[in-house]
Amino acid sequence: MIKDRTVWVLADDRAGHANQALGVAAALAPTFQVKALQYNRLSLLPNLLLGARFAHLTNASRRELRPPWPDIVIGAGRRTAPVARAIKRLGRGRPFLLQCMWPETGADDFNLIAIPAHDLKPLKGNVIQTVGAPHRMTPSRLAEAAKSWGVRIGGLPSPRIALLVGGKTRGHRFDSAAAHALAERVTKLSDALGGSLLVTTSRRTAPDARKALYHGLNPAHRFDWGENQADNPYDAYLALSDAVVVTGDSTAMCAEACATGRPVFIDAPAGSTSPKHKALHARLYDLGFARPLDDVLASGLIETWHYEPLDDAANVASEAQRRFEGLTNRRVGMI
Repeated sequence: MIKDRTVWVLADDRAGHANQALGVAAALAPTFQVKALQYNRLSLLPNLLLGARFAHLTNASRRELRPPWPDIVIGAGRRTAPVARAIKRLGRGRPFLLQCMWPETGADDFNLIAIPAHDLKPLKGNVIQTVGAPHRMTPSRLAEAAKSWGVRIGGLPSPRIALLVGGKTRGHRFDSAAAHALAERVTKLSDALGGSLLVTTSRRTAPDARKALYHGLNPAHRFDWGENQADNPYDAYLALSDAVVVTGDSTAMCAEACATGRPVFIDAPAGSTSPKHKALHARLYDLGFARPLDDVLASGLIETWHYEPLDDAANVASEAQRRFEGLTNRRVGMI
């Protein structure tokens, strides 16, 4: 870890983006400051027009960004990139910029850019590839969740199967018919394995889809975003499950499921996911993290397996530390 350095996390208002930056920050430094960004209408403009400025931030967010400037800035998502570049400009080039996801423009201003392999962006000297999306699902976080929820979930009959359900995307509508079909597939898996089913929906799961899903399932434990947003057992489901089924529409959930080191079955029927999602799934299959649910059910061979948990955040942090220390040593040598 990097100690005795000031680290800022530019937290986008999209949770999936913010979690990538927060996950890398936690793996890189023992302490860091979170700068929660809120945007105005200018954020709709392409980064080519925004440049290296704070123009697309609300006044409240701009007030949070003032000297002394940090040693390291970590962001994720297109809209954080102009902010990071502006900080580097105001800091006279000294802040080390670490960006998760492609910044759209100004790539040369960043010291390190981490992008998933399925994004198919050009690889330059400051660009590295990840398997999926960096996340915050560390062994310590999972252990804490297991301890906190052990009494409520840990005693349920094994094997415990966690079902992580996403929802509609730009190119696919997860409606009641799709949810009912998912319930049938998961029931088939659950019947074969026995044990207990733990089900969580997400912000993107429509009410009609939730209703159809539970019409075909009888989970031992469930959590619904539409009914309750307190005391979320998501981490505990991952920590205490023996296997995970995840819908393939979310790169974040797929990556977090693979942080468990236990079997992951990805549900991605034809037409339900984009080419980028499919590329991620194929990579997870090739590396032994996951298997396609449809293929497993069709074969009737439902096996268990183990692997080293996927931790892109730690890998990105390790490379960032190496480059930051190398840059610092060069600067000291020039004095």
